[in-house]
Amino acid sequence: MLFNTLLLALPIAAQKVVLTNDDGWYEALKGAGYEVILSAPAENQSGTGSSSKTPTALTEPCQFDSCPTGSPAEGANASDPFLNYVNAYPVDAVRYGIQTLSPQLFDSVPDLVVSGPNIGNNLGLSVLFSGTIGAASEAAKEGIPSIAFSSDSGTSVSYTTLTSDPDSDNTRTSRTISSLAVTFVKAITTAEGAILPPNVSINVNFPSTQNCAESDYKWVLSRIFWNPFATDVTTCGSSSLPTESDVVDAGCFASVSVFDATSKTDADEDAQKYVLDRLGDFLSCLP
Repeated sequence: MLFNTLLLALPIAAQKVVLTNDDGWYEALKGAGYEVILSAPAENQSGTGSSSKTPTALTEPCQFDSCPTGSPAEGANASDPFLNYVNAYPVDAVRYGIQTLSPQLFDSVPDLVVSGPNIGNNLGLSVLFSGTIGAASEAAKEGIPSIAFSSDSGTSVSYTTLTSDPDSDNTRTSRTISSLAVTFVKAITTAEGAILPPNVSINVNFPSTQNCAESDYKWVLSRIFWNPFATDVTTCGSSSLPTESDVVDAGCFASVSVFDATSKTDADEDAQKYVLDRLGDFLSCLP
């Protein structure tokens, strides 16, 4: 756990958020305006999907020595009880954040779960095995709106590089992706009403930041799986949404796919329309 810090430093309306992920990025949301609980796996758990197990005491240190061998199955930062690890899978970490930490620290359930940003995109079939998607799916099945974020850029390094190497490629990538994630979270939570329909989540994928400035990015409603027989919500002059792979391959476009939390397949037209209407002009079309 504890990789590139996600610095959500933009002023936003207060929301109670549980933040989790499978690659263990340490999300520090100081000064962001959100009330945030971090509940993340102690180790890199990429590819574990919706696996679950009983958390156990650590037989080796947490990733990047962020907690020592022998630490309990669940634990918190010594100086901040809102920063937590769980020695199990992403599903177990988000479940602990929702069911145990939120009642203790928020005195309520969270308004939103953010899973990620994952290092490496989760496109197409990979969503079925992704821990990032698994955590977001678990939240939605527990009745909490959720968003999974993944990026084609970045490598696994300690969050301390944000200050020790502020000009590195990893630091610049982290700041860009975190700022984009804040932009999307603000867009989906600002409107009145339910953030998402029941049992529905959103999969957001960012193309590489190598050739894209933050201001270059646009957001496109997409689908996870190509299906010529499906009828999608009508937008951009078509009732067939582009696949998320087509979107991120088109340049500086982030894909926004609405999916069913139980099957991890594309949600129906009504759910897509709900998200389309909620985001409105925030979304763009491919050229």
